[in-house]
Amino acid sequence: MMCYPLQCSSVHQHSHPHSIKILGDITLGGLFPVHSRGPAGVPCGEIKKEKGIHRMEAMLYALDQINSDPELLPNITLGARILDTCSRDTYALEQSLTFVQALIQKDTSDIRCSNGEQPIIRKPERVVGVIGASGSSVSIMVANVLRLFEIPQISYASTAPELSDNNRYDFFSRVVPPDSYQAQAMVDIVKALGWNYVSTLASEGNYGESGVDAFVQISREAGGLCIAQSIKIPREPKPGEFDKIIKRLMETPNARGVIIFAHEDDIKQVLEAARKSNLTGHFKFVGSDSWGAKSSPILDQEEVAEGAVTILPKRASIEGFDQYFTTRSLENNRRNIWFAEFWEDDFRCKLTRPGIKIDPEKKKCTGKERIGRDSHYEQEGKVQFVIDAVYAMAHALHNMHQDLCPGATGVCDKMDPVEGRLLLSYIHSVNFNGSAGTAVLFNENGDAPGRYDIFQYQMTNTTNPGYRVIGQWTNNLRLNVEDMQWTGGSRQMPDSVCSFPCRSGERKKMVKGVPCCWHCELCDGYQFQADEFNCEMCPFDMRPTLNRTACRPTPIIKLEWHSPWAMIPLFLAILGILATLFVIITFIRFNDTPIVRAAGRELSYVLLTGIFLIYLITFLMIAEPGTVVCAFRRLLLGLGMCITYSAMLTKTNRIYRIFEQGKKSVTPPKFISPTSQLMITFILISVQVVGVFIWFGVMPPHTIVDYEEQRPPNPDLAQGILKCDMSDLSLICCLSYSIVLMVTCTVYAVKSRGVPETFNEAKPIGFTMYTTCIVWLAFVPIFFGTAQSTEKMFIQTTTLTVSMSLSASVSLGMLYIPKVYVIILHPEQNVQKRKRSFKAVVQAATMSSRLSQKSINDKQNGETKIEPLKKCKESTKKWVKKKPYTLVRVVPY
Repeated sequence: MMCYPLQCSSVHQHSHPHSIKILGDITLGGLFPVHSRGPAGVPCGEIKKEKGIHRMEAMLYALDQINSDPELLPNITLGARILDTCSRDTYALEQSLTFVQALIQKDTSDIRCSNGEQPIIRKPERVVGVIGASGSSVSIMVANVLRLFEIPQISYASTAPELSDNNRYDFFSRVVPPDSYQAQAMVDIVKALGWNYVSTLASEGNYGESGVDAFVQISREAGGLCIAQSIKIPREPKPGEFDKIIKRLMETPNARGVIIFAHEDDIKQVLEAARKSNLTGHFKFVGSDSWGAKSSPILDQEEVAEGAVTILPKRASIEGFDQYFTTRSLENNRRNIWFAEFWEDDFRCKLTRPGIKIDPEKKKCTGKERIGRDSHYEQEGKVQFVIDAVYAMAHALHNMHQDLCPGATGVCDKMDPVEGRLLLSYIHSVNFNGSAGTAVLFNENGDAPGRYDIFQYQMTNTTNPGYRVIGQWTNNLRLNVEDMQWTGGSRQMPDSVCSFPCRSGERKKMVKGVPCCWHCELCDGYQFQADEFNCEMCPFDMRPTLNRTACRPTPIIKLEWHSPWAMIPLFLAILGILATLFVIITFIRFNDTPIVRAAGRELSYVLLTGIFLIYLITFLMIAEPGTVVCAFRRLLLGLGMCITYSAMLTKTNRIYRIFEQGKKSVTPPKFISPTSQLMITFILISVQVVGVFIWFGVMPPHTIVDYEEQRPPNPDLAQGILKCDMSDLSLICCLSYSIVLMVTCTVYAVKSRGVPETFNEAKPIGFTMYTTCIVWLAFVPIFFGTAQSTEKMFIQTTTLTVSMSLSASVSLGMLYIPKVYVIILHPEQNVQKRKRSFKAVVQAATMSSRLSQKSINDKQNGETKIEPLKKCKESTKKWVKKKPYTLVRVVPY
């Protein structure tokens, strides 16, 4: 290979066209994103004022401070070689090869100049350590090269958790905490906001992807937080790509919270796409430190970004840097080869360059502009960390120099060259107060401790929008929720949940595979909410509370005296009792009168007692159930009717037997005397009494609370009914014997219907029984037809008591009221008639019956014969015997 003299003297000049060279005894490398990523085919794009120029100037500022400090690296000057990464990892890799050129052995033996002499090739400066890079993907790419040549690297902004792997990136350190801390802080923020359903956005590359992975991993371990969607922003997004991203986010509209680990260019385009989709205020962003407190990502998108919560490693504004940077000008900052480009962008003017025409629409730069006066200036968030990174390298070199070169002035032989692995050990051992007054130190993985400030971008009514510190995170979160405000200045915390909490009385039915999503199902019927996920039935004697979170006792009711269901039966019973007592008193007073005697005094008093007990049972049926009340209900419910119909049956049977016997002979039938009649009646009654006492022995009377009878679908209407232990079946069994007596009595009444009414009580008893049967036939369908009604107990009790009172009233009205009427109002008819024998009575009645039938037949034939009737009356007079016999016929009235 041959080279020309001009070329040989210019090799160094043209090898670094995009770098800054600062001469020094020890050279540090610097990597900064001075320009943004260019479009396809172009490595670099527009200049980055804050993230690029501010940070790069911070390194220059730190070098100036260190070189002027007599205590730190005395008599040693730090130099620098600063490169532009253009925010692209592949381009940064190419640029970083500059740092290792001095370590690559080159064979120049075959290189000669045209005159045959050895070329003068200046050896590249040796870079002992590198400050940078900014993006994690760039740092990873560069770190893989630097570790091969054992060049330590300290980053001021790379936070990817992957870089904490000490086996792969053992020469990498950073003064900012890794994203694993940041991800933990962001998880804590999301939980503090009450969110449990969020989406994630990540720029393709190590920073974004590893940050989101750390967030997902920590949220999964912590529990209670679900990821709706994880979307990746391509490295080279196509037109319309961000619109598609917004549409995908809207597929889960409840996930309003968006966790974003992205580069600021991507952040800006996401906000712009949200604005174009009219979703301003819908999404609430939680941004990583790449967003931090920067103004560039939200420029012209402030309304969309309002309420965004961002995180940034704890920092302070370095006043010395502000003073340094605001005094920079084109004249005093010629070492920064990109400063002129920054000047044009910052002041929106154009510098005059030979051969280049100035755009007439842009003003010409005068060079007298001042940063912060003629343009907006705010210190970039990572400036502090750039300064701390440079100082960390300087302190490590200082400590190394003191150990290897004690008392030496300048760099001694032991530090020429500087051994990279030894320097790395000194870097990991540094511990000093940084530019913000906080300790700068590294753990075994080269990571700085996690200390973050929490910001929120707020737009106030004072037209002074900006980032406001709302909390801190240092291993745990301290968030001032009261200082937060959202879209439109609202203080209402926005929701970002898959499913809203279930209301009281509702259980969660989880959506399979998504622990944060559920459907709410009401605990219906008699169920209550046992826990968050289960409904259980209340005990049988209880019903759920109004909010269905517990069970409460079911109220117990009974038939009250003032109830409408009780008032009608009570009214009928009181009237019946008064009427019965009036009849009894009347009969007692006129006990020896013919009508009372003809009615059969003994059986009448028994029958009236039965009627009285029938009326009395109404009060027992309405009274509050108790052991005594239940016992009397069992006893008297059937007893009153049994007494009444036993007496009636005995009467109708006696009449039937008398007239049937008279047809066969003149001998009176047996057991027709009053004593016999009473004995028969009491025997019939004893069957009922014995049956009831057997019932007492088998099942002693007691009360129960029936919760089934009034247990409608709506538990609020459920009631327990206090009642005696008498089922419908036992009640019918209790009355069945009385019904048998009633039917039998009715049969005898029908058989005795042919007896003339002037001689007996058969027909009034018959009418009584017919009416009573009608009453009880109406009772049966009403009683059993209401079995499914919620008012069953009231309806059945009322029906039973009214039916019993009506049957008693029928008996009282048809058998005794006419007699009382004659006794009280027509006493002249209540006189003694002559006595006749049994035979005379029977024959007269028989003859009268036959004549009546014959008379009917004759009338039908158109003939009327009076003579036989006269003969009958004369014959009846002859049949009367001297032995008296009480008349059976009823005195006409």
